[in-house]
Amino acid sequence: MNTKTRIYLMTLCCLSLLTGCGNKDQHISGEKYKTLTVTTTNQTLQSTYPATLRGRQSVEVRPQVSGTITQICIKEGDAVKRGQILFIIDQVPYRAALETALANVKSAEAKLHTARLTADSKEELFREKVVSDFDRQTAQNQLREAEAAVAQAKAEETNARNNLSYTEVKSPVDGVASMIPYRVGALVNSSIAEPLVTVSDDQEIYAYFSMAESQMLNLMQQYGSLEEACQQLPSVSLTMSNGAIYQNTGRIDAISGTIDQGTGGVMLRATFPNPKHWLRNGGSATVSVPTEHKDCIIIPQSATYELQNRTFVWKVVEGKTQSTPITVYKYNDGKTYIVLSGLKKGDIIIAEGAGLMREGTIVDTTSTTQPVK
Repeated sequence: MNTKTRIYLMTLCCLSLLTGCGNKDQHISGEKYKTLTVTTTNQTLQSTYPATLRGRQSVEVRPQVSGTITQICIKEGDAVKRGQILFIIDQVPYRAALETALANVKSAEAKLHTARLTADSKEELFREKVVSDFDRQTAQNQLREAEAAVAQAKAEETNARNNLSYTEVKSPVDGVASMIPYRVGALVNSSIAEPLVTVSDDQEIYAYFSMAESQMLNLMQQYGSLEEACQQLPSVSLTMSNGAIYQNTGRIDAISGTIDQGTGGVMLRATFPNPKHWLRNGGSATVSVPTEHKDCIIIPQSATYELQNRTFVWKVVEGKTQSTPITVYKYNDGKTYIVLSGLKKGDIIIAEGAGLMREGTIVDTTSTTQPVK
């Protein structure tokens, strides 16, 4: 084989290789990535807040008179009724005070009767010009003084009766008794540091929690006013301190009209029925408040990445990835975002691995596109 023939054959081989490489480039297809088609749907977000539990009524029971406790009529933790006697304070001095007051009333009434007779007599003698007008006026003044003495004695009787009744310390509400820090023989009075007992009416439980001012403004804009928000907010749920979901749902029925300057929060109250007394006054829990969003765009958080405090997605445009900034709702469920701007219905985006994508990556969407759920 001569030199020209050898060169000719080598040229043909090179051309064949170049042609083959060119055809291979022309048939490169895009990589298959998990993508989704943007649609609109309804979304309910659950926002959780730590809460403090209070009974419908929680009353600290303190004595209104001083004395030693002679009898404790309940056990700690008992269910008590309104008007039920809880404690008895030594009644002896108060019975004696009542008897003294009754005796004073009788004495004052007797003096009043005498003063009335004297005044009537003086009046008759004055008409007959036997006594002077001074004597008549003096008798009338003594009568008024006797009437005042009777009124004072009766007031002291009422006060003595009240004090005697206060020796029987009664429950002001229906509820459950707390622990009792005092025992029989303890000296108590109206200024004791600890109450005799605390009675909590827990047929309903109030869960108090704080919401940021911005969230409160969102509710006002969504419902029109705080009053409308209270009426239209959906039911809320409660997670007990042991992590279990409380069986009964509640409703937000009160929103504070002021903002705490220290925390910047607004206090709310949710009311829950408590027929089995699972919730107790002073306990802690977590309140979950749902917020409904209608006809909104929902995307998984795995479809986004952040750069310089901005959120981006990879939109597939003409088969290639294109970085697109989006605005998302500031509250989320930890798995998805509500998109406020940057995407529209029908857009195709990369659903997973957004942090590993690059601009202009060729994507095969013929069999991987899925609607958002």
